[in-house]
Amino acid sequence: MAQPDSKKVFFENLTGAGKAIAVLTSGGDAQGMNAAVRAVVRMGIYVGAKVYFIREGYQGMVDGGEDNIKEATWESVSSMLQVGGTVIGSARCKEFRSHEGRLRAAHHLVEKGITNLCVIGGDGSLTGANLFREEWSGLLAELVEQGLISQDSSQKHSALHIVGMVGSIDNDFCGTDMTIGTDSALHRIIEVVDAIMTTAQSHQRTFVLEVMGRHCGYLALVSALACGADWVLIPEMPPEDGWEDKMCQKLSATRSRGTRLNIIIVAEGAIDRHGKPITSSIVKDLVVKCLGFDTRVTILGHVQRGGTPSAFDRILASRMGVEAVMALLETTANTPACVVSLCGNQSVRLPLMECVQMTQEVQKAMDEKKFEEAVKLRGRSFENNLRTYKLLAHRKPESELPVSNFNVAILNVGAPAAGMNAAVRSAVRVGISEGHKMFAVSDGFEGLYKGQIKEIKWADVGGWTGQGGSLLGTKRTLPAKHVDKIAEQMRLHNINALLVIGGFEAFECLLQLYDARATHEDFCIPMCMLPATISNNVPGTDLSIGADTALNAIVETCDRIKQSASGTKRRVFIIETMGGYCGYLASVGGLAAGADAAYIYEEPFDIRDLQSNVEHLTEKMKTSIQRGLVLRNENSNENYTTDFIYQLYSEEGRGVFDCRKNVLGHMQQGGAPSPFDRNFGTKISAKAMQWITKKLTETFRQGRVFANTEDSCCLLGMRRRNLVFQPVVQLKDDTDFVHRIPKEQWWLKLRPLMKILAKYRTSYDVSDSGQLEHVVRNRPKESDASVAM
Repeated sequence: MAQPDSKKVFFENLTGAGKAIAVLTSGGDAQGMNAAVRAVVRMGIYVGAKVYFIREGYQGMVDGGEDNIKEATWESVSSMLQVGGTVIGSARCKEFRSHEGRLRAAHHLVEKGITNLCVIGGDGSLTGANLFREEWSGLLAELVEQGLISQDSSQKHSALHIVGMVGSIDNDFCGTDMTIGTDSALHRIIEVVDAIMTTAQSHQRTFVLEVMGRHCGYLALVSALACGADWVLIPEMPPEDGWEDKMCQKLSATRSRGTRLNIIIVAEGAIDRHGKPITSSIVKDLVVKCLGFDTRVTILGHVQRGGTPSAFDRILASRMGVEAVMALLETTANTPACVVSLCGNQSVRLPLMECVQMTQEVQKAMDEKKFEEAVKLRGRSFENNLRTYKLLAHRKPESELPVSNFNVAILNVGAPAAGMNAAVRSAVRVGISEGHKMFAVSDGFEGLYKGQIKEIKWADVGGWTGQGGSLLGTKRTLPAKHVDKIAEQMRLHNINALLVIGGFEAFECLLQLYDARATHEDFCIPMCMLPATISNNVPGTDLSIGADTALNAIVETCDRIKQSASGTKRRVFIIETMGGYCGYLASVGGLAAGADAAYIYEEPFDIRDLQSNVEHLTEKMKTSIQRGLVLRNENSNENYTTDFIYQLYSEEGRGVFDCRKNVLGHMQQGGAPSPFDRNFGTKISAKAMQWITKKLTETFRQGRVFANTEDSCCLLGMRRRNLVFQPVVQLKDDTDFVHRIPKEQWWLKLRPLMKILAKYRTSYDVSDSGQLEHVVRNRPKESDASVAM
C-alpha cells in the first residue's frame, strides 16, 4: 500500500485516552445527522476515548439515567449511515433553558466523567451549548455546595469543551456554505418539482410550491435555480411594490412563447416590502384572478426533512464528525467553543458565537427592512445564487440589451455528464443578456468541422436544467486532425469565442486548439473550458459537473444492494464503479456508502492487501456485522479484476460469509442531474460567460478579436475555497496524460477517513485540518467558493 509522506503531520500523537466525549442531536432533525453521529462515535473510539450517546437532545441530558446517557460501541452505529433523521432522537427542551435544568444536566455529565460535548443542531441548540460552557465552573461549584459531587470531581472536570456541527435543512447558519441536511432537502424538493412538471405540462397548469426554511430563503432560491422556476419569493429579498403585475406579466410572456407550464416557488417565510406575509394561497388566487390560469398549490412540508441522506450530506457529515473529534482533542481550557464548517471544499473551524451573532444579525437586518444587508450577511454563496437566478430567470427587453456584435459558440465534448444541459442553458442566457449572439454546436468538434452550428435563442433552452445527458450531443473526437476544417467553419460563422463543456477530452481539445494558434489565427480567440465528467479526473479542479449525480447513483444502488441481504446470512458485496483510472467514484462513494474497502489505481495494492482485507472482514462478520461492501474502480489493477476479487473473497470467506458481485456500468452516467450538479453547472457557466465577455472586450482591437496569450485559453475550476481560471498550458505539468488523471488529487486525503470508519488502523494526515479562523463578512470575489451551493 502507499507509504505515508514523512513531511506530513499525522494525528497519532493526538490521543483520546482517558477522555469522554458525548454526542447529541438537538432541535429539528436533518438527514445526515446519523452519519455525523457515526463518525463522532467511531473516530472517538478509534483515538481511545469513551463515547456516549445522549438521547433526545438536551432533554436526555437533563433527565439523565442509563437509557438517556449511554456508552456507544462500534457496532451500535452500524447500518445507520443511510437512515434519515436521527436515531438517537431529538427534542426541544424547555428545562435546559432554566438554570435549574442546566444544573441537573451538569450533574449527569460529571457522573459519567464527560467534559467533551459534540452538539449537532441549529443556532438555538449551539447557543444553549455555549451558555452551558460559560456557566460550567459556576454549576460545578453549586453541585459541590449541595454535596452532589466532591471537590476532587469538580477539579477533575473543571472545563467543558464544546464543538458544534450545524444540522439543519434550512441552511440558515452563517459561517458555513452548507449545513448537514440541506442538500438532501433539495433532493426531495427537486424530485417533487420534476414530477410536478410532467403533470403541469399535460394540463397547461401553473403550480405554486411552498418550501420550508423558516426565515431563510435558501431552499426556495436554490430549488428555483435548479428547476428554472419562473418566479421565486424569499424573505431576504422581498419583491418591489407592484410585484403582482410584474409576476403576472412574466408568466403571461412565458406562456406566449409556447411554454405549457409555470412554476412559482414560495419560501414559507416570504414577505413583501412592508413585512406582510406572502403565502402560496395568496399567490395562487392572484394568478387565477389576473390571468385565469389553471393553478394548483403544493405545500411540501415535512417531506423535505424525510428520506435517506444524499451522498453530499453523508460525506459532509462524516468529514465534520471526524473534524469535530479532532477539534475536541486539541482544545484547551482557553479555546472558545467552535463550530465545524464547510468553506468551498474545505473543513474550517469558526468561533461558535461569532457565527451565531452574525446569524442573528441577518434577522435583525430583515426586521429593520435592510434587505440588501440581509442578503450580504447570508454570505457570498447566497448572494451569488440570487444574482445568478435574476440573470437567468428574467429576460431583458431587446431594447435594453447591450450590443456586442460578438458570436460565442458552445459545445459539449467527451462522455455525457448530468448537469451539462444546465451549464449550456446558463451560458446561452447569460451570453444573450451580455449582448452576444449564441451558437450551439452539435456533437462536439465532430459537429464543428462538419458545420453543425446554429444560433440558439433564450427560449430554446427552457426546461433544460433538469434534463440528463447532453441535449446538444457530445462526441470524443479531438480537433487535431480536423484543424483546417474547424478553422474554416469558425471563419464562416465568425466565431469570436468558444465555451467547451466536457471531461478530460475537452481539456486535451483546448490544448490542441492552443497549439493550433501558431498556424491558424482563427483560434486566437478567448476559449474557456468547464469540467463536466462523472470521473472527476480533470486537472485544475476539485469537482466536475456530473460527479455528484454519479455518486448519488452509486450510493443509492449500494443501499439497495446492502438491504437485499437483510435478514439473510452474512454477505459481502463486490461492486465495480466507473471512472477510468481515477478512483474518485470508488473512494468517495465508498465513504458515503460505508464501504469496508475501495480498490483504486492511485493507491497500489497487492495480494497481501487483499488477504488482509478478507481477514478484517471475517473478524467483523463474526460479531454483529451482517453485511460487507467492497468497491473496486474499473481500472484499479489489470490482474486483480472484479471477478478475481469476487472469487478470492468467496473462497477465503467460506463458512463465514458468501459473496455477490455487481458491475454498476452506465447507470452511473444516466438520470436527472442532482441539485448540486444543476447549480454547480449553472453558476460556473454564468461565471465563464462573464469572463468571456471581459476577454472579448479586452482583446477587441481594430475591428477584430485577437487573443493569443496563455490566459485567454483557460479552464474554470474549483480549487479548495477558490473558483479559479487557469491557463490550460500551465496545467500540463500537473497531468498524467497516460492515465488521464491529475498528478495530485485532494480526495485521496479522504481515504484514511473511510478506513478509520471501517475499523482499520491507518495514518490520517491532519496537516490540512481546519484551524480556528474568524467569520469573514464578505470574502473577496476571487476567493468566492460559493459554487459549493
